Amino acid sequence: MKFLGRSRSHAAAFLPVCWLLLKTLQLGHCHSYDNRYAGDKVIRLIPKSGEEALALQSIYHQLKVDLWQPSSISYVSEGTITDVHVPQNASRTLLAFLQETHIHYKVLIEDLQKAVENENSLQPQRNRRSLSEYNYEVYHSLEDLGRKSRAYKRAVWIDCGIHAREWIGPAFCQWFVREAILTYKTDPAMKKMLNHLYFYIMPVFNVDGYHFSWTHDRFWRKTRSRDSKFHCRGVDANRNWKVKWCDEGASAHPCDDTYCGPFPESEPEVKAVANFLRKHRKHIRAYLSFHAYAQMLLYPYSYKHATIPNFSCVEFAAHKAVKALRSVHGIRYRHGPASQTLYVSSGNSMDWAYKNGIPYAFAFELRDTGHFGFLLPEMLIKPTCTETMLAVKNITMHLLKKCP
Repeated sequence: MKFLGRSRSHAAAFLPVCWLLLKTLQLGHCHSYDNRYAGDKVIRLIPKSGEEALALQSIYHQLKVDLWQPSSISYVSEGTITDVHVPQNASRTLLAFLQETHIHYKVLIEDLQKAVENENSLQPQRNRRSLSEYNYEVYHSLEDLGRKSRAYKRAVWIDCGIHAREWIGPAFCQWFVREAILTYKTDPAMKKMLNHLYFYIMPVFNVDGYHFSWTHDRFWRKTRSRDSKFHCRGVDANRNWKVKWCDEGASAHPCDDTYCGPFPESEPEVKAVANFLRKHRKHIRAYLSFHAYAQMLLYPYSYKHATIPNFSCVEFAAHKAVKALRSVHGIRYRHGPASQTLYVSSGNSMDWAYKNGIPYAFAFELRDTGHFGFLLPEMLIKPTCTETMLAVKNITMHLLKKCP
């Protein structure tokens, strides 16, 4: 098994990391982000008509809000759940607009700063720990992760944290490492998985963005690359892949959260992973990418409404996985092709992996469905990871069997 990571540098060097060992480093500090979210609200709306959807798109553009769900204003349509982060200076305008137009809404978070501070206050004191004491039930900053290397064979790729603010993703990657270490000798399924397959684990794909979400902007999504022509920074690392690049569901504007970048694989993070997957694609049988939030298990295609050639095998694996996941805590996940289950998006890693010969490509959208959104409490890390672990085991074990 391999544990993959990257140094926190703008050069985005891709460093292999070995055998699931984590360094004991000084743990990160909590941040209040300079009180930047004081008075901000998170509001949920579901437009009941095309007219309401167009009205919301217009006011969102005008107020420059931060969409949590969906990822782009262009996806706001009739019947679509919209969770929007509204700055304090715009909330009064938006609420007045909603009341005037009689568009129904619900305030999910009344004061986002207080929610962020509450998230921080619930985090236990982080002191230097040994490996055996490493706490997998809290969110960890970049400084908590370590690196080493080892050889490979037929494999499964797992990445987390392609979008910086989705902290439950990296938490799951660490949980997977923990389970592999602790249960190899006692769990027959884990023993079989690790005996027959290697797992390439990238716990934080978007390293610079993830670090920025800890130190400056909790809700930062993109990478942190610079563009000399524009003042806006970063690219959506899940719109930067060479598969229908910058088509539907991606933006060509550098300031947008779904900005596709100046060209495919412009981001060093994406380029490094793409090169690695290209080099090892004969060995890699599955690609698993972990995101949040929506409670979905998605498979190709994302960029078009079409059925993949091995649909029956992939659909069977997804169905069994969400059934296993639900058996743990009763949490329901939807599953299906991403374009139909979520929305159409181009240039993403899952489609790229599938188009480049990896037959089982999945993207998880982990808990929840919007009550906490990106601020999923640490008390929910364990239940989220334990149920997700069972789903991943089901998919992995499926690879070792003949397709029914």
